[in-house]
Amino acid sequence: MEHQRLQEDKERAVAFVLRKINLENFHNLKWNIKFNLNFIPMGLFEKLRHELIDIVEWPEQDPNLLVWKFPTDNEIKMGAKLTVREGQQAVFLNKGQIADVFQPGMYTLHTQNMPILSKLLGWQYGFDSPFRSEVFFVSTRQAIDQKWGTKNSITISDARFGLIEFRAFGTYAFKVADAGKFLQEVAGVAREYTTDEIGAQIRSIIVSHFTSAATSGNLPIDKLAGSTDALSSIIQDKLVTDFTEYGLQIKKFVVENVSLPDDLKKEIFEYSRINTIDIQKYTQWKVANSIETAAANPGMTGASIGIGVGLGYGNILSNAFNQANQKQQEQATMPPPLTQYFTAADGKQNGPYDAGQIQQMMQAGTIVRETLVWKAGMAAWGKAETVAELADHFNNVPPPIQ
Repeated sequence: MEHQRLQEDKERAVAFVLRKINLENFHNLKWNIKFNLNFIPMGLFEKLRHELIDIVEWPEQDPNLLVWKFPTDNEIKMGAKLTVREGQQAVFLNKGQIADVFQPGMYTLHTQNMPILSKLLGWQYGFDSPFRSEVFFVSTRQAIDQKWGTKNSITISDARFGLIEFRAFGTYAFKVADAGKFLQEVAGVAREYTTDEIGAQIRSIIVSHFTSAATSGNLPIDKLAGSTDALSSIIQDKLVTDFTEYGLQIKKFVVENVSLPDDLKKEIFEYSRINTIDIQKYTQWKVANSIETAAANPGMTGASIGIGVGLGYGNILSNAFNQANQKQQEQATMPPPLTQYFTAADGKQNGPYDAGQIQQMMQAGTIVRETLVWKAGMAAWGKAETVAELADHFNNVPPPIQ
């Protein structure tokens, strides 16, 4: 156990020497050059072990690394140089409490630019002694091309197509906007924290908002599948608040695809054509196709034919047949058109008269067998006794009283 601790102390001492030699290539040298740690003289080792830290920086390497803890086994020298590169923030902690946060730039550490830490440790102005503090570097560069997707199918109820199951997937990009809040709410004091570690939590939030938007009923299924740009914008707006609570900023959100069953896709495509075609002709065409299919398959029942027509067309056919039946009923209840007659006497045309008036005139003797009459459909004027429906009236009229 003691040997292992001594070995670790020697490794930290070597790391310190390497930083002194070449800070820019510190990480490459540390991992790519082999050292015989046992060769280090114990006197030099003990001296390095208590050396003050005078340079604090993060020569960032891994793009997936969001947080890296600076090794502060020794005290930091007051007046040490702090380098915060573009795309980084440096956070100083005292006993787990967030103190000062530094934006990109080069700093000489002293009480004036560490006001919070100075207050926490009770430093007076001009305090010049070494100090201990945990230092975390946080990457604020965009983490791009992050994947998201629905593990399980989402079920929604559509007014036209009923219950539907579908999946969705896409990409998103984010960055750390507030390093202090990100450490407090997410990363904690782990030595390293990566995009993979927070990815599961982010994907869970995304799927929750996507499901909520999809099942709200505001977007029919064809719009949901065909308007991914609008859907992406809706979800991104909903994610802003959740990301801000974690000290993050959502930079881009994309719904790449809403995956529907193939049979439902086909039905939606055909349904979309309805507004651009003659409904009656389209219905007749679908019925004809169904009858043809039934004829080719004698074993099909009437119910099977209905299914063959398709779920989306059942309502169309029903409406069409109802309209046809209604029209027939209206025609059946309408009275037949009235026949109008005209008479001629003394070279003058009289009328028109309906059948009831003609009968009264015949009973009164105003119209006799030889009276010229005409109605629609007759090629010329003719005697009343030659018109079939009037001849019956003459046969039923009693002869004049002698």
